[in-house]
Amino acid sequence: MDSNDRALTAFTMIGHAMFHTYELVIPIFVALWLNVFSVTAATLGLIVSAGFALIGVGALPSGILSDRYDSKRLIIGAMLGMGGGFVLLSVAPNVIVLALGLLLWGLAASVYHPAGLSLISRGAKERGTAFAYHGLAGNLGVAVGPFLGAILLAFFHWRVVALLLVVPALFAAAISWRIEFDETAGVDTSDEVTVSDGGTAGPTELLAQSKLLFAGGFAFVFAIAMLYGMYYRGVFTFLPDILAGVPLFKPVAFGGESFQPSQYVYAGLLMLGGVGQYAGGKLSDRITTEYALVGTFAVIVLISLAFVPAMNAGLVPLLVVCALLGFFVYMEAPINQAIIAKYVPSDVYGLSFGYTYLGTFGVGALGAAVAGAVLTYANTATLFTVLAIFAALAVGIGGYLIARGVPA
Repeated sequence: MDSNDRALTAFTMIGHAMFHTYELVIPIFVALWLNVFSVTAATLGLIVSAGFALIGVGALPSGILSDRYDSKRLIIGAMLGMGGGFVLLSVAPNVIVLALGLLLWGLAASVYHPAGLSLISRGAKERGTAFAYHGLAGNLGVAVGPFLGAILLAFFHWRVVALLLVVPALFAAAISWRIEFDETAGVDTSDEVTVSDGGTAGPTELLAQSKLLFAGGFAFVFAIAMLYGMYYRGVFTFLPDILAGVPLFKPVAFGGESFQPSQYVYAGLLMLGGVGQYAGGKLSDRITTEYALVGTFAVIVLISLAFVPAMNAGLVPLLVVCALLGFFVYMEAPINQAIIAKYVPSDVYGLSFGYTYLGTFGVGALGAAVAGAVLTYANTATLFTVLAIFAALAVGIGGYLIARGVPA
């Protein structure tokens, strides 16, 4: 990687780490909010879904903005906005204010992926490697967020912890502002629409660009993004609560404080996801991305069906299936991103990633509501069967793309 690739990758790594630090620390709080606000899993699932859904709903306008405005400023603004959402969560007296805090966080968080991924797609020459490091940093945030949250919750009230978690956003924004790079170094400038300081797409232009995107294989990738999002949100929103219910992970008292082993297992499996992200990014540079996508989803189906039997088989089988879950679910993300970057015109990268994360985080947010409803009215085994169906449908669509030879 040259110096511009390294600077740009470092910048997006910080932004991605911040996004996932906050995103996956929220489920740590979910187990507490169920008792603090006296709500059912179904009700809280809907509230959390609303916040996560805004990530997707806001992704499309964010994608449009990232095709026309400086991505650096958009991403730094997103960091500060996510911190602001946690300020509101820290003072929430009821579920209404809690929901408002999650909505504010979701709105700010919606900016990151369209802006960050289009920035890599335009600015990085070694795109697959940049995506690999980007994914690795994201999963560092995924692991550090819950791990840090779990440690702090052992010593402080959850409101204090929510407020303390604002500090990383302020620190990251300050560091990111000092990093300089060329946002268009990775594309042919003769075919590229230059990122400007203003201007917006008119309805006619946006409609024409959208028709162009969905006329080909992107429509199938969008469907896969929705299924991936529903699986991702469905499995991770209530996983800390599911693991807390396993007798093997009963609370442990130490030094007068109570520690939740389940929270550390959850953080550990997410940390392994960082290795999966890196592997997925490297894999997308070496084999046909459609094959990588189908193979990874097929493994996810098997892991989902094995999860509940592993819970009942003992500590080692459960830890193994948790590790595999974290690795392969996150391995899929950079593969999806590499497909989009390869087959979408560079001047609409932002729009394409906007649509993708509308599917992943917008429609995908329904996964939290589905998971909450299934856990309220059925059981954990039913939940993982439903999740396996989501992944199996993605395998089918990916197989169709391979059979028809439709560009991903």
